[in-house]
Order: sequence, then structure tokens, then C-alpha cells
Amino acid sequence: MSGNHISKEWIAVVLCSLAAVSSSGSDVFTDVLKPAFEAKCIQCHGQDGTVKGKVNLLEIESLEDLMADTELLSDIVAVIDYEEMPPEDEPQFTDEKRSDVVAKLDGLIAAAMDEDKVYAHAPIRRMNRFQYNNAVMDLFGLECNVFTLPERIMRVHQDSFKPETGVMADHVQVGNRPLGKSQMIESRLVGVAAFPQDLRAEHGYDVQADHLSLSPLLMEQFLKLSQSITGSRDFNPKYVGAWDELFAEPKGDYDGNAEVRARLLPFLSRAFRAPVENEVIERYASYAELQLEQGIAFTDVMKSLAAAALASPKFLYLYDEASEGGGVEALNDYELASRLSFFFWGSIPDQELLDLAAAGELNDPKTLEVQVDRMLKDRKLKRFCDSFPTQWLQLDRIISAIPDPKKYSDFYYSKYRKSMHMAMEPLLIFETVLIEDLPVSQLIDSEFTYRSTMLQKSYGEDWPEEVELPKGKNGKPVGGGGVTVLHFNRMPVTDRRHGGVITNAAVMTMTSGPERTQPITRGAWMASVIFNNPPPPPPADVPPLDEDEKPGDEHLTLRERLAAHRERSDCKGCHEKIDPLGFALENYDPVGVWREDYENGREIDMAGTLFRKHEFNDVIGFKDAILAEKDRFTRGFAGHLLSFALARELGAADQLALDAIAESTAQSDYRMQTLLKQIVLSEPFRSKSNPKTDLSLAKTE
Repeated sequence: MSGNHISKEWIAVVLCSLAAVSSSGSDVFTDVLKPAFEAKCIQCHGQDGTVKGKVNLLEIESLEDLMADTELLSDIVAVIDYEEMPPEDEPQFTDEKRSDVVAKLDGLIAAAMDEDKVYAHAPIRRMNRFQYNNAVMDLFGLECNVFTLPERIMRVHQDSFKPETGVMADHVQVGNRPLGKSQMIESRLVGVAAFPQDLRAEHGYDVQADHLSLSPLLMEQFLKLSQSITGSRDFNPKYVGAWDELFAEPKGDYDGNAEVRARLLPFLSRAFRAPVENEVIERYASYAELQLEQGIAFTDVMKSLAAAALASPKFLYLYDEASEGGGVEALNDYELASRLSFFFWGSIPDQELLDLAAAGELNDPKTLEVQVDRMLKDRKLKRFCDSFPTQWLQLDRIISAIPDPKKYSDFYYSKYRKSMHMAMEPLLIFETVLIEDLPVSQLIDSEFTYRSTMLQKSYGEDWPEEVELPKGKNGKPVGGGGVTVLHFNRMPVTDRRHGGVITNAAVMTMTSGPERTQPITRGAWMASVIFNNPPPPPPADVPPLDEDEKPGDEHLTLRERLAAHRERSDCKGCHEKIDPLGFALENYDPVGVWREDYENGREIDMAGTLFRKHEFNDVIGFKDAILAEKDRFTRGFAGHLLSFALARELGAADQLALDAIAESTAQSDYRMQTLLKQIVLSEPFRSKSNPKTDLSLAKTE
């Protein structure tokens, strides 16, 4: 578990006791929790100096002590709510009792938060590579990329991403960047080299602060990078939209020093996302004055100033001003503008956001709603689609998928792998749900999908009659794609074994080994991605399942071979959670093709029970079970979005906000854009808890 990494054994005792007694307030602690601690838990958590999982229960002597540890309370609520506890062999909650207990413990958390609420804060951090590229493009109005970004898995051709229409095109032309060399060809600044790709945090995103430090070596590289940008031969009026207002030589007689200052003020305010102090303007202007006196051309002087701004910590770093007392405070309007723009656009705020911030109007909820609607219709929203869903779904794993070439030769065709096509399907589903503002449940069980001809054949299906394939110059339907372009067509899903992001070929392939499926990996993916409840790492002394069959194993099913992993007491709890999720997908082979039997002729047994109450016998029943728990999925998905937006892991203080976000989304038919709007309107998004010590570096220039 998160927080204090408490052991499930003592939580189980507490939950079994709670199942039998319904109390509230101090009675919960006095009549239930404390006796359970003393009878079953302190032997490992306090007695004789033994403290496992950093939890000493002897130190918890009152309800106040327990409420002081909101992470501990949050962990208890999580294992009850996800029905991981009590263990299967212990008396279970009724649905009514479970709701009652969760409500009471939530009440304790809320009461604790009212007294001393502090949100985890994202420390000062630099822009990642993706954000840096976008910010430089927006700052200068570049008509090309700064450098190539392989992490943008999907490249869109012919400008088919049009969120302002509210409709996704029936036919799209896309490319897969990481897996196709020719897919990388696009307009970019000559002579500009990208800095290393930023790593994605485990169960997190590449925007998280603890992964975005800045070493002296990287700082030096940023300085060289900024100079290479303004020094590129492509950095000229043809590609730089802001050329006339920033770099062009003034016409007629002019005062160079005055002209520099006039241009610097709006430029630096935009680059630094806040009003700029006079002393900063003067520092840049004084340098420009010396260069102009030496006869350096005005345009070159402005380029050097622009390069200096790009290397400034005020540009590179993302941070909130320190809170007065370190507690929860509302973001100021400029901070809110940046948080909005980096969430939806992966870049600096545009002028409209900055103008609203300057007027002190952005924090108004009605204004915020209008701005969210505007930003969701802007084509820069493609950057959100290029960043969040790929990481949420962990699609980067498809790059390293290597199905056995002998068993799955169709996966490797010509010079290009089928995974180039596979990765596009879930991303196009996500973009459609977002642009058309569909219910988020469509991510689980969509009524449509996007396929190329190559991908459709790999599923063993023909095109539905109602799908009108685009025709080429020869009058014949356009194929799956060539060297640079992949053609994808929207089609209705009539067979619910397909559709959504959980049963597509990309996910099935990237969660399989070279020769067989990996139900444990698939189950862990489902728990982490779909329910936002990742399992802990396995014990270090548990060996991986042997890929080679042993004598006598040839007639076993994979479920039977994996049964040994559930025999260990320290493995059983996690396997009870993830095994049903993984085996539910066992009918999909290692490249996502449907199958009924194993190679040894044994019928695949994928039946299971979701959250100990929803039985299913096929994958359609499994999807129905997930949809029966769509409130749980919505809340988990909201947690992913909020963590991405805040660039940090979520804590106990965020959990109550997630409840409110999920409830408001449900009231609006689970619409995707409602969910995003509720994220923005939530208190964690609009607040900060920021100690002063984190801003020392950002204050230097």
C-alpha cells in the first residue's frame, strides 16, 4: 500500500471487527480499533520494539492519534472500498455495511482535513522535453517543431485533428513515430538537437517533479540548446510567426534602446508566465545596449536576448510561489494560468489566459469553465492527446514487444512491425471520446473503433458493409499504409469482444511474452491503469514463472501452471486481486488474436469474479462487470488525470476531491469533458501547499 506501507494482516483484523460493529467517532476507536490492535496486531507493530512497515500501533492511543495519520486512514478506506479486505476466508461485509464503514472512515478523514489540510506539493521542476518544444513553438509562433519527439507516438497527417468541430473524422491518416524511421520526417529547426527523453515515473507520468531535476551538465546543455534555436538557419521570418514584433529591424529612424525595452516587456512576460520586474527588464536591456554600441545588428541582438530568456530558470522551471504559512492557499491567477495551459496544452499560457490573470478574473469558477471549454476546442489540445493517453495506457511498452517470429510471423511484415498499426487504435479511441465528449465508459466498451486494413486483417475480420473505404488515384480502396502514412477508418463495433482500450491488440501484445500470454502482467496492467490501484512489487525471493514447460506440464492450462504462485501467503493477497483481471483476457493470444483453446487442446478457462461480487464467464461478461463498477473506474481515471495535471503523486487530502469529481461526472452521464472540467474546478487543482524553501533556485536569474 501507499503511505506508511502498512501490512494487510493487521488491516484485515480491523476490517473484520468493523464488519461486526457499526460505530462512529471515538466509539470506532475505543470499541473496535484499539482492541483489535492489542489482540492481533501489536506483536508485529509495536510490542518488544518490533515495527513492521514503519507502523507502531502502540503509539496510536486515541482517535486523535489515528486521525493525525490521514495516509493510514486513507489506506484503510482503499482496501475496504476495493474489496481487497477482509480476506476471502474471513466474514465479508454486506454492501450496506461496506458503504457505512467507508462513509464513517471518510468522515474521519474529512474531519482531520478540516483541522489541518495540506496537499502534497510538486517541488520546483524543469519542463520536460515535450513541454519545452511546445513552449518554444508557442513563444515564437514557430511553424515547425524545435526538434523531433519520438515520444509522440502518433503523428497526424492532413490536419485531421479538429476538436472545434466536436466530431472525429471517419478517415484519418496517421503515422507511428517510434517504430517507423520515415514517420519521423517533418519540418523542424535545422541544427537543433534534442536533450534526452524524460523518464516516466513508475505508476506515474513524465511530468512528475522528482524526475525533472536539472544537473549542471544539463543546464549547460540548455544554454547551448537555446543558442542553437535562435542561431538555426530556419529561425527566420518564414518559420517564426513572431518575427515582426520581436526580431525584425525597426523601420526608419529609431531609438534602439527604447525599441529593445518595448519589445522585451511583452516577450518576457509571456516567456516567464507572469509580470516581469523592472530590474529584470533592465538587466536584459543593458546587455542589449552594450551589443548595439558595438555595432551588432538589431536582429542579432534580439536573438541573443531570446536565447538568454530560453536558458533562464524563469522560463525553464515550473513552480508556484511559496505559501505564506506552508498550508493550503489558492493559486494566484498567473499560477492557475500556467497549471491550466501545461495540463491541456503542455505549454505556456496564451495571451487570453495571461490577460485574464492580469485582470484577476481567472480564479472565478464561471470564467474557468469558459476557458476550459475554449481550451478543449483549441487544436493545441492534440498535445494532451500526444502525452497523457500514451502514458496512462503505458503504450510505450509496445515498442519492446517481440512476439516469437516463428509463431507469429504476421506480426513482422516487410520492414515494418504490425505494432505500428496496433498502437494507433487505442489512441484514436481516446481522441474520439475526448473530442466528441462521449461517456468515459466508452473507453472500456466502445461502440466504435479505428482500424487500418492491415490491423483489420490481423483480427481476422472483413470490413463492415457500412464502412466506406477511401479510394486512391487508381479508384481502388486505400490500403493499410505505406512508408510514411497509415490509413485508419472508423467502424462500428458489433462484436463486444472488441472495442475499448482493454481488449485491443496493442495492450494484449505489450502484456505478453514472446511465446505466451502473461495473465499476471495483464492483471497488473488492469489494476494499475483501469482501476488506478497498482499492486505492490512481488517479494524478492519469488522466482518468475519458467517459460519452458517441464515434464508433465504439457497438458496443463496456464491457470494451472500459475497456481503455485498463489500458494505463498505473502503472494496470495495480490494474486486474488490481479489474477481474475488477467485471466479474463486469456482468450486473446500474445498478439491479440481471439482463440478458444490452448495449443495443447485444453479449453481456455477465463471465468472469474470481479471485486468478489461480479461473476463472469466470458470477456463480454467481464466488460459488463467493469461497467457495473463504472463509478470506480471513473474515480480511478480521474485520479490519473489529477496526478498528471498536478505533476505529483496523490495523497490522502486528494481522495475526498476525487469522490466529488467522480460524483459530478456521473451526474453528467460520465462525459469526458465534464470530468476534465471537474478536475480543473477541484480544490487540489486550484490550490497549493508550498514551503518557501523550494523556490530558492527559481528566484535566481
